[in-house]
Amino acid sequence: MSERSNAGYIITSAIRVGDTEYVLGENPKAPARFVTWVCRNGSDYFWGRYTDDPLTALRNLLDRAGSALEMLERRQREEAGQHED
Repeated sequence: MSERSNAGYIITSAIRVGDTEYVLGENPKAPARFVTWVCRNGSDYFWGRYTDDPLTALRNLLDRAGSALEMLERRQREEAGQHED
């Protein structure tokens, strides 16, 4: 993965779920050192959540991606169920 950044934060981790990425960024000089964002199209970052704690940031990244994965799985199960009738 080539180095990416947004708003002065270097993206250090990314999890893709469907067509959406959930990313973790770090900026040691920022008031809140870590941020997680939702990202679309590789450059559209939104819904940032900021923290100074690296484990809180990692937990937030995993929670957000996990919730999106659960929604995607549920949607696929529902669509598969509709096709079985």
